[in-house]
Amino acid sequence: MNTLAHSLLLSACATLAASALSAADPAPCCPAPAPAAAAPAACCVPEKTHTAARPTTEKSLYQLDRTWTNDAGKAVTLASLRGRPVAIAMFFAQCEYACPVIVNDLKRLRASLPEAQRAGLQIVLVSFDTARDTPAALRAFRARMDLDAGWTLLRGESDAVQDLAMLLGVKFKADARGQFAHSNIITVLNAEGEIVHQVAGLNADLSEAALRTSQLAAK
Repeated sequence: MNTLAHSLLLSACATLAASALSAADPAPCCPAPAPAAAAPAACCVPEKTHTAARPTTEKSLYQLDRTWTNDAGKAVTLASLRGRPVAIAMFFAQCEYACPVIVNDLKRLRASLPEAQRAGLQIVLVSFDTARDTPAALRAFRARMDLDAGWTLLRGESDAVQDLAMLLGVKFKADARGQFAHSNIITVLNAEGEIVHQVAGLNADLSEAALRTSQLAAK
């Protein structure tokens, strides 16, 4: 409520209260009764104070103020991932070789965690094929790769994709066949969306990434 509206509301409440007291005044020949404590009018009760959401840290990727669409067609933000460790990589659904290997590497990473911690890891794949990777294409990729609810598949507009790729250190370029030459990087984020570890390459050693992720999940 703005200041003017709030002032007008308080003024109206005061007028109502004055009118009520005037109507209840006793006749001059009668002794005035002891005033009773009156509950404040409902319209004069102070507004509730809302607690602001805790801001992201200076190093958090969740400062990226972009809206993405998941494979269910719902709009989401990266900040919605906050509160748990995340393993994130960029890909495209029609990839013929590297992206399926990245998916397999991410599956290996989760499988290497203690069983009690696996469900606490959210795995995120973000497409850089803005033209073809519709929510339907992402759903088909999920089914083809047998990805469960622990995986989030996202698409975004070109500027959002470029911004995220820059933050993750991922480079990509379309070729004449509609394929992409691209970096193969898995990034581990903490609960605040800060980068704590990265693994470059395919079929890489994931032991350090698993250790870092396990430490995050244990917090």
